[in-house]
Amino acid sequence: MIQIENLHKHFGGFHAVDGATLQIAEGSITGLIGPNGAGKTTLFNVIAGVLKPTSGKVTMAGEDITGLEPHELFHKGLLRTFQIAHEFSSMTVRENLMMVPPAQSGENLWSAWFHRARVAQEEIELRRKADEVLEFLTIDHIADEKAGNISGGQKKLLELGRTMMTDAHIVFLDEVGAGVNRTLLNTIADAIVRLNKERGYTFVVIEHDMDFIGRICDPVICMAEGKVLAEGSLDEIKANEQVIEAYLGTGLKNKVKAGAAHV
Repeated sequence: MIQIENLHKHFGGFHAVDGATLQIAEGSITGLIGPNGAGKTTLFNVIAGVLKPTSGKVTMAGEDITGLEPHELFHKGLLRTFQIAHEFSSMTVRENLMMVPPAQSGENLWSAWFHRARVAQEEIELRRKADEVLEFLTIDHIADEKAGNISGGQKKLLELGRTMMTDAHIVFLDEVGAGVNRTLLNTIADAIVRLNKERGYTFVVIEHDMDFIGRICDPVICMAEGKVLAEGSLDEIKANEQVIEAYLGTGLKNKVKAGAAHV
């Protein structure tokens, strides 16, 4: 579904993404891992239109989407969440969901004044859909709570819920488990798997929690120094010497050096 070809993003002399080439299969839950500074979030930002690439190409279902703005990608069904949730804190959880769908009649002054019945009916439908989403995510008990008052894990579920209020096809999740307790993390994992299996969502997940990645992601792609280092199942990635070297500096290369030093 998503094809990234020789993608570069440079900040002066620093190559945050340095010739990354990878493919995100439709209907997959793909994990993206790597040490801090590997270029994962920058890659997300380039694909999602937050940053313009220095060079390279991104296509979705055969269409060139390189450099499109986030709002243009939103209408094509590509969305991303952030490591730090971006909720509207003074609005309720339900209202945060209801405001997501675009082109609502109530946003137009003419319709708001002269087509009140249509606006009211739309609001009823949006409320019903929002309540279905909240029930799906098992957070319907906080529907009327101000979004600024809920926990970090609940905010991550709310962000996931906002993607459900649109016709999302592919969702990029940036460290969805950051600062989330294990119970809520399990709830988030269950929701991602259900959305994938029941609604056909494609997910790409940046995460440092390997248990979380192992539970829901296949394949897993490992990045280091702006490049794709390895791809496969989590077990294959864990056994890859290049990956071990990138994370710990204790791979085969260093073992050979250490052995030579003792000769």
